[in-house]
Amino acid sequence: MSIRVLPDVLISQIAAGEVVERPAAALKEILENSLDAGATEIQIELEQGGVKRMRVSDNGCGIPRDELALALTRHATSKIASLADLEQVASLGFRGEALASIAAIARVQLSSRSASSDHPGAEHAWALQVEGGQLAEPTPVARGIGTTLDIQDLFFNTPARRKFLKTEATEYAHCAETVRRQALSHPDTAFVLSHNGRVLLRFNVATAAARVRQVLGEAFESNTVAVDAAAGALRVAGWVIRPGAATASRDSQHVFVNGRYVRDKLIVHALKEAYRDVLHHQLNPAYCLFISLPPDGVDVNVHPAKTEIRFRESRGVHQFLFHAVERLLAAPAAGEAGAVLPVPEGAVSPFAATTPWQTTMPLQVSPLQVNEAMAFYAPLAAHPSSGAPLAQGSGFGGQDSGMGVAPAARPLPEGGDAPPLGYAIAQLHGVYVLAQNAQGLVLVDMHAAHERVVYEKLKAALDARAVPAQTLLIPVALTVDARDAAEISPHLDALRDIGFELSITSPTSVAVRSVPWLLKNADPVELTRAVLHEAAEFGVMRLLAERRNELLATLACHGAVRANRQLALPEMNALLREMEVTERAGQCNHGRPTWFQVSLKELDAMFMRGR
Repeated sequence: MSIRVLPDVLISQIAAGEVVERPAAALKEILENSLDAGATEIQIELEQGGVKRMRVSDNGCGIPRDELALALTRHATSKIASLADLEQVASLGFRGEALASIAAIARVQLSSRSASSDHPGAEHAWALQVEGGQLAEPTPVARGIGTTLDIQDLFFNTPARRKFLKTEATEYAHCAETVRRQALSHPDTAFVLSHNGRVLLRFNVATAAARVRQVLGEAFESNTVAVDAAAGALRVAGWVIRPGAATASRDSQHVFVNGRYVRDKLIVHALKEAYRDVLHHQLNPAYCLFISLPPDGVDVNVHPAKTEIRFRESRGVHQFLFHAVERLLAAPAAGEAGAVLPVPEGAVSPFAATTPWQTTMPLQVSPLQVNEAMAFYAPLAAHPSSGAPLAQGSGFGGQDSGMGVAPAARPLPEGGDAPPLGYAIAQLHGVYVLAQNAQGLVLVDMHAAHERVVYEKLKAALDARAVPAQTLLIPVALTVDARDAAEISPHLDALRDIGFELSITSPTSVAVRSVPWLLKNADPVELTRAVLHEAAEFGVMRLLAERRNELLATLACHGAVRANRQLALPEMNALLREMEVTERAGQCNHGRPTWFQVSLKELDAMFMRGR
């Protein structure tokens, strides 16, 4: 076959296949043009999901009469003029392909009135008809300053592509999502979307927070934490979901870079890693984040639809996003899981020493061992002036009742002096600690909470290269698989760094001589078997490097206080005080919640008080 030059119309139709996948893709390009034109009001009218008709009107700067035909010509744009412009694109659209591609596969009318009086005929609006890429002469029309693009019968001359479109409802849903995304990133612009003659979306000009509420709903707003961090010219602002409110869906993940909605693997990975320590199993975070950086720091010209980008300093951006969100989620327990608490007087703040990329916890050599709590902490004074709860005897609900419920407590003192998680008043079924704070009732899963405390202490100790070991009075021998013994044999020094002193006594046996002091009350055999199991699956060096936290989480689970362990009030209060100064205390190592707040208002509603 001989090589030939393709006709211009066919070239445009091929280009349309890259840019205009469905009506929503065409709508995105049109909205970006309107926003680049400075529009503050945009009206979108759709028929049959945008396939039959798509009409977008704006009040932007408009297009002069003599440039209407250029606007519908391939590779014609007012937004870049040189390679230098391309390397620092500040506008949403810039390729000069979108309108030409749309015009090649639809019946289009472009009408506009320019805001500039320097152009001939600027006092009038002009319209240009195009069908299948064939342009007509501009004719005068009536409209104010701005532009209207009326698109009918999308893909009328490319039936092969049209048959791949989905149902009307599906195509409309994609168009509506496109409008929502643009509305999120441009709260200073009003959007109205109608479908088949009915207004279905209306977003008035608002603040960024109000626009997020308009678009994503009050449920999203009430379950998120605000993010605002900067490192030089790089900044991220917006909202991320509290770990306890995460779901399996990925629908509520919105990221904008310099105002442009993107789906970037690097950003997704950084945010997923930031949640890694606090999300349960396959749950996914929700977020709405706005990243800004100099235009020359990001390449937006790597995909025709411009939703994929490339950062010049990708590693720096990844680390910045990871630490900005991870540090926010690391806040101690609060009125709601994930929020920041005022640290109780006399307590050590976990944020006492920080660097731009790292948060370090104060290293406490002693662990929280609840059976030693009265010695490890200064006991809470049990008299009215201290504000601590007082035991009321051992009658119904007391420790001697056999119901696993600790004594009751007196009311909290006035003046807001109570700690954020309050004071313990009971232990329920050997599993849950009940506490009273200024807001009402706090319910704590004692094993999950203690597991997080131990885990964070292990991480801090390992970061400081100071993991104290507890030498066993009598070494414990255990039989192991020959392959496990061979795997750990070259790495005994590395294991000693995390508190485990092991020796290979035979090809199939190991002697345990010491374990991490933070886990000294755990079963040394079970601890060692957990380490060997992880080492067999991932290898010791990988285990101590990239999978370090997973190993520490496993060890913390073994070292945490077990269910059905009866605790005294000082022991329960010791746990509450530790939670208040422990990072990520709202979730255990597996992402499950460690505590819940039930407000007095909710309690009153349960019992219909005031009705």
